[in-house]
Amino acid sequence: MSTENAPEGWLSDFAFDGRGEKAHIGVVLVHGFTGSPASMRPWAHNLVERGYSVRVPKLPGHATKWEDLNQVSWKEWPARVTHDLIELRKTCSKVFIFGLSMGGATTLNVAENNAVDGLVLVNPMIHIPGIQVKFAPLIAMLKKGLPSVGDDIKKPETTEWGYDVLPTKGVLELNKLLKATKANLKSVTAPTLLFHSVDDHVLPVSNSDIIMSKIGSSSKQRIEITNSYHVATLDFDAELIFANALAHLEQWS
Repeated sequence: MSTENAPEGWLSDFAFDGRGEKAHIGVVLVHGFTGSPASMRPWAHNLVERGYSVRVPKLPGHATKWEDLNQVSWKEWPARVTHDLIELRKTCSKVFIFGLSMGGATTLNVAENNAVDGLVLVNPMIHIPGIQVKFAPLIAMLKKGLPSVGDDIKKPETTEWGYDVLPTKGVLELNKLLKATKANLKSVTAPTLLFHSVDDHVLPVSNSDIIMSKIGSSSKQRIEITNSYHVATLDFDAELIFANALAHLEQWS
């Protein structure tokens, strides 16, 4: 996995102002930790083809070099998504946020603090289980990076164009995001659709279980997907995700 040789423009912010009757509906798509906007671009294009207004932000510290992810604060990630949310509100009557993995936690954090018309979460992250995270500060002092956890994709020869190193100080900030967001999940009231890969090698199922049990949304639906690993937006179940997300948009807009 590497950011080298990615399709032109796929590692950058992406924006499309909608066309036709769907133009007043906006969607922000949020990639995961050490990943890149490339993991959300096929989904974004699916929405663009149908006329929706779309934003795919490049989260601070991502899609450049892995060392940059050791230099950011966790608050910069929801702030970046909130910026796009506010921009879409200027022209859209309804705005949704779709998040993958850590992008799911970022999505939830934004929804805790802003009005959002609906959420779609794909293998979202909300905690780091086990005792190893307790040693993360010490590990970050000793090593700047560890082996990557990215590109957990069942589909052959497919990459999310992310980092091939796990930045250890970035992990500390990630854990701060997760703790702050988990503590306030009941504040999430937007209609929520969650996809969980039953064969995910990055996150345990406890992440989806916690989110589904603790968010305050009166409408929440979970769909188990069986032919994809963690980065399901690029995997065999991508079309299933896209189709159900479209139905979610239609229902709540």
